[in-house]
Amino acid sequence: MKYAKVFVVIALTSTIIVSAQQQRHSGGKGKYYKEFTVEQLATLKTKKMTLALDLSEKQQQEVMKFHMAEVEYRKTKMEERQAKKESGELKKPTAEERYAMENAKLDRMIAQQKQLKEILSNEQYDQWKKMQLYRHSQQKQKSRKESRRG
Repeated sequence: MKYAKVFVVIALTSTIIVSAQQQRHSGGKGKYYKEFTVEQLATLKTKKMTLALDLSEKQQQEVMKFHMAEVEYRKTKMEERQAKKESGELKKPTAEERYAMENAKLDRMIAQQKQLKEILSNEQYDQWKKMQLYRHSQQKQKSRKESRRG
């Protein structure tokens, strides 16, 4: 009888832990890309940036154009990847293909950075850079924690 109670407590605890893990992994930004239109996503990103950097009306318009292009590109890439996955064409890239993809990604990031530097003031740009560094460090910490859990 005593062991049955212990077993029930252990089973309940492990069930709660597993369900909490699944809920945490099921969320994320992937949902946004499926639920919202390009305009809605760009508007949300622009408003967040406006709040963080106190953008002027003109800057908001320019940042909106910037985000529209960025979201459109990302959504297109995601749809292409999904189509390949569903058709079975998605395969692990070779080292050369990974290098080309990473190189293209970095070139795109550099171009985006230059574009934002033209839109933002020096103070706003410095603040944006700090936000990007913080976000990058948070993502690194998260990926390290997840890799330790295995």
